[in-house]
Amino acid sequence: MANSALDGLDRDAMGASLRTQHDHAKNANDAFLPCRSFDPELWFGESTADVEVAKAHCTGCPVQQLCLAGALERREPWGVWGGQVFLQGAVVARKRGPGRPRKDEVTAYPRSVGTG
Repeated sequence: MANSALDGLDRDAMGASLRTQHDHAKNANDAFLPCRSFDPELWFGESTADVEVAKAHCTGCPVQQLCLAGALERREPWGVWGGQVFLQGAVVARKRGPGRPRKDEVTAYPRSVGTG
């Protein structure tokens, strides 16, 4: 039984280009990669709770940094990659639920002070 997702891979070759590293990750032992061991839909979940579970699964993954670097290089449009949430090709702090306004959005009807 393998002790690491990367057992049997040429570690010197893994220091090469990111594309080469991705090729090596494809050969990793799936039992050690959470995104291949759990429901893959979790990493593209609509609910904030699902996304947080996916991020937690990424903690300690042996290819977490490789995954994150690849997602940044490819500007992944969305999902959890390397323990981070991506939206429109960039890392965001957290996934906001559908229908919620952005934090910086100005309200259409500001409250008047002193009226009631």
